[in-house]
Amino acid sequence: MTSQQSPRPAIVVVGASRGIGRAIAELAARDDAPVVLVARTIESLRVVEAAIKQAGGEAFSLPVDLTAHDAASILEEFLSREGLVCDVLVNSAGYGLRGAATALPIADQVGMIDVNVRALADLTLRLLPGMVARRRGGVINLASVASFTPGPYMAMYYASKAFVRSFSEALYQETRRTGVTVTCVAPGPVSTEFLEKSGANRAALFKALPKASPEYVADCAWRGFKARRRLVIPGMSARLAILMAGILPSAALLPLVGKLQLRGNDPCPCGSGKQLKHCCRAGHAKGGTASA
Repeated sequence: MTSQQSPRPAIVVVGASRGIGRAIAELAARDDAPVVLVARTIESLRVVEAAIKQAGGEAFSLPVDLTAHDAASILEEFLSREGLVCDVLVNSAGYGLRGAATALPIADQVGMIDVNVRALADLTLRLLPGMVARRRGGVINLASVASFTPGPYMAMYYASKAFVRSFSEALYQETRRTGVTVTCVAPGPVSTEFLEKSGANRAALFKALPKASPEYVADCAWRGFKARRRLVIPGMSARLAILMAGILPSAALLPLVGKLQLRGNDPCPCGSGKQLKHCCRAGHAKGGTASA
């Protein structure tokens, strides 16, 4: 970029290789702005990049491991090198695990904080000041209906999404008079690889709720952001689930969520190594404590 040229506004989509992130990237590319695709593997990104270019859009691929603490710096350097500036940031990357906190690998659980919380916060805090200075653009952060309640047997995932929603809504209020929009999107279950990889597709809670398509969630998110909305909840079933979470007292809600997310052949939370159906559910927990 020469000294006479100004950086071009770009849409940065983190977690763009699949699911909601990919759907938002392909939708955003229609706005006649370059899209920077960020994810861990270059092969997956190239597929999305090719699809956007075939449709007449402009796209760049940047492979970054979000668990690395210099991920945001790598993105900033890439944007500067390409003569771009982040006009809209979409934080769609994240993962979850289902199971007892005492049974799941600690490193994998703490890794959720790195990806779902720290990377999202770092990227937002680095790029938001420039948007405010230019008085345009904004941030779309992907939370979940899980952000409205604690989640026994997906404790870290639910907690991470609660952070995303709280953080996003606070920033919305801080920036709402600056020309910048911070939109939080809280979908219910979505038909993506997340459900299978997290193990959530085997829980009664996620089987009961209808699953939205990534394209539907992306459309709701993009239109909601354009309308400068604080919170977007795609789908009636997601809204009803959130309403129930707000009505039920914690004493009733927590056992219900836990029961719906745990299956009899899951490892027992007591650490015995036995399946739940042969341990605490049958009244054989260590110390004589039974658990439903």
